[in-house]
Amino acid sequence: MENYIDGFVLPIPRIYLDEYKMVAESVAEIWKEYGAIAYYEFVGDDLSLEGTKSFIEIVDVKEDEEVIFGWVVFPSKEIRDIANKKVPTDSRMTELVAPLTNPNKLIFDSSRMVYGGFKQLVQSE
Repeated sequence: MENYIDGFVLPIPRIYLDEYKMVAESVAEIWKEYGAIAYYEFVGDDLSLEGTKSFIEIVDVKEDEEVIFGWVVFPSKEIRDIANKKVPTDSRMTELVAPLTNPNKLIFDSSRMVYGGFKQLVQSE
């Protein structure tokens, strides 16, 4: 059976990066409880290549923001689909995400997030 991933890119205000990281670490464990076999988030470092559109452009990154690139690995699309139904309704997710989406201190703006599910094309280890 081939793995399936959900991938995402989003901007986070630099001053809230540590706070976001703490939440993301907890969120990762919840995803794994629901079937994910791995969870990754990385902070952008080298984000431009001449002749291509960058993540900076895609998510309209502001001067005071960092780009987060992440993916969640599942053993199959079926397990991913079940997890995508269950995780958002887990009460821990509501508690964790609420502080990030407070309009008075917006850390995570889902309208600027790029997301998609991907089936395997090539694997080389």
